[in-house]
Amino acid sequence: MDLADTGRSVDGTGPRRGPLTVLRYVAGRLLQAVAVMFLVASLTFVLLHLAPGDPFSSASESVYTSPDVVKQMRQNFGLDQPIRVQYRLYLSNLARGNLGYSFSQSRPVWDAFRERVPNTLLLAIAALAIDFAVGIGLGVAQGSRSGSRIDRWATIATLTLYSMPVFWLAQVLMVVFGEKLGWWPTGGIHDPVTWAFRSPLGRSADLLWHLFLPALALGLVGAAGTARYQRAQLLEVIQQDYVRTARAKGLAERVVLWRHALRNALLPTITLIGLSLPALLSGAVLVETVFAWPGMGLLTTDAIARRDYPLVTGAAVLAGALVVLSNLVADILAHAADPRTRSIA
Repeated sequence: MDLADTGRSVDGTGPRRGPLTVLRYVAGRLLQAVAVMFLVASLTFVLLHLAPGDPFSSASESVYTSPDVVKQMRQNFGLDQPIRVQYRLYLSNLARGNLGYSFSQSRPVWDAFRERVPNTLLLAIAALAIDFAVGIGLGVAQGSRSGSRIDRWATIATLTLYSMPVFWLAQVLMVVFGEKLGWWPTGGIHDPVTWAFRSPLGRSADLLWHLFLPALALGLVGAAGTARYQRAQLLEVIQQDYVRTARAKGLAERVVLWRHALRNALLPTITLIGLSLPALLSGAVLVETVFAWPGMGLLTTDAIARRDYPLVTGAAVLAGALVVLSNLVADILAHAADPRTRSIA
């Protein structure tokens, strides 16, 4: 039997990831992703159709719309079919990558997503950068000075910030730094008056200027949780034998902290990247509404209000795909950072 198939090293001393083991791992993750996407799509479809009414209920109640017109519209979009027929057609279209035609946007769902998804991804990436840069930095500062005045005040600050609803924090930042101080704009993605006359560098600067407050509101709440998690991890690692051994060898405290303790304390925090994306996507719905940021959150809330079935289900499927992808990326980062996981399929 080929040792590569067994997943063990040539000398038999320990496990080794052979090609078949890697393929099995990747295939398993892909199957899990397909199952998750199927459940997300099915639950979203069922919940939308369990609610009373349909996208044309308001039109049927209007005295200005003929019942024959409403009936024809329902037939055109297949809403007069039984639920099982609609569900089967929905899954068939989804398997081909067709998310349907948006009632409220009057265009294919993919066209609406192409316009809005980059804006939401930009906001989420900026918020994620703020989350982990501030959170890890503050957590390390607290963990390395446990029990100090800085640690106590930072603990109070992070707990208070973590308890704040993201939409309330967004409104506070908008009122204080946007309306009162006038340092940053209070809405939109760019200046509609000067945008056409700016250079590429000027457009980038204007975009970042409008991005700062929404990203800060979305990232600070996550940063508070990341800081508390990082502090706990660092305090746990500092008590390990290899850290005490490094100190006993006479290494400087800075070297012990950054080269030995922090490197291992960061490993569990890396997995938070995959877990943070669902919170960022849900928070983006509220932040985009507050700052009128033209992203998926604003598009989805409008679609829910109008009972736009294809747009809502498409947004749910896309969000599920992003969450699955982010968890896979987090696993890859943890695998790259921790050599101990490289022998585990």
